[in-house]
Amino acid sequence: MTEQLIAQMVETRSHSARANVGEELRRLILSGGAPPGMQLSPGKIANAFQVSPIPVREALKTLVGEGLVVHQRNAGYHVSQLSVDELREIYFVRGTLEQAALAQAVARIDAAGIERARHHHDELVTAVKYSDRKAFHEISRAFHRELTAPCAMPRLLNMFEATWDLTEPFQVMRSVDTAIQDALNDDHATMLDGFVAGDTAAVLEVAQAHHRRLESAVIETAAALDVRPET
Repeated sequence: MTEQLIAQMVETRSHSARANVGEELRRLILSGGAPPGMQLSPGKIANAFQVSPIPVREALKTLVGEGLVVHQRNAGYHVSQLSVDELREIYFVRGTLEQAALAQAVARIDAAGIERARHHHDELVTAVKYSDRKAFHEISRAFHRELTAPCAMPRLLNMFEATWDLTEPFQVMRSVDTAIQDALNDDHATMLDGFVAGDTAAVLEVAQAHHRRLESAVIETAAALDVRPET
């Protein structure tokens, strides 16, 4: 772990050492600041936060439970590094959960929710125009959240978010090319049309095509992102 990364971690520390260590580690992992495979030294993290190793290890164990960190005896803690097969499995599960959420959300979304989703879509188009890959990555998730949230099924949404988190360290949307970004945005526009029309079948159909397009892009870029090979 670099000194710069440690400095980033302590910038926003709060009075709750245990909670803040976990929050900061999670934030850095999900933002790509701590990339897949990076070693996480409890001792260095404890020194940075000026706490004992105990809350650090508790935070790391929580992240292990979430699948964001792995722990191996004699090797320590590392940010999870998935194989192509594991990524494919996670995207399959994520797609299934999203389909379930969308199936309920179409009939429940209100005009304000559609307008917020449309605003995110406009932001995505702008991000592609100005080659802002970081914004495209972040706003894409916000768009999907806006369309799934109206399902009003908190347990399903929690599982959906947790599954999405597992792929965040790879920052996939920052690697796909402009042509794929444009195609994904076209899918988003069609999904919005389906929501406006209240056509659940149409939304699910384009969502399935969108997911297949996204999964294909993920698998194609996996090697470039140093994803470990299948075993």
